[in-house]
Amino acid sequence: METITINNDKQSLNNVTVGKDVKIFNFVNAYGCSIGDGSKVGAFVEIQKGATIGKNCKISSHSFICEGVHIADNVFVGHNVTFINDRFPRATNEDGTPQTEADWKCEETFVDEGASLGSSVTVLCGVRVGRRAIVGAGSVVTKDVPEKAVVAGNPARVIKYID
Repeated sequence: METITINNDKQSLNNVTVGKDVKIFNFVNAYGCSIGDGSKVGAFVEIQKGATIGKNCKISSHSFICEGVHIADNVFVGHNVTFINDRFPRATNEDGTPQTEADWKCEETFVDEGASLGSSVTVLCGVRVGRRAIVGAGSVVTKDVPEKAVVAGNPARVIKYID
């Protein structure tokens, strides 16, 4: 599989700020975002404007990182992870006109340093996944995840804490 490897100092590619030693695999749709040093972005990932990815992150294939998502350093994002940034999404206004950016509120989401999100996790907007927390595969995160917590299920619930 072909990759784009960035080995020099921070630069901007198509409105994307890319740090040093970043690897971006085929079929990535990234625009208006930033990706920190040493991070890897798998195939078929979308990273929207205003999203930030820290240093040394691994973003696995088929994941969707929307506007308003902020991923700190050393975070693992499994395959097919989806973030949501609109609590009340609609295609149109009540009068039937298409919605524009002025018609909805982007709610930020934060994934703190060293956290891990398993495959097929969905993270609703306006939450924080705490430092070094682990979210089990297939979970739906509807509220904040405490630091060093292991959560799983729909909705995700604390199973235990790790040292």
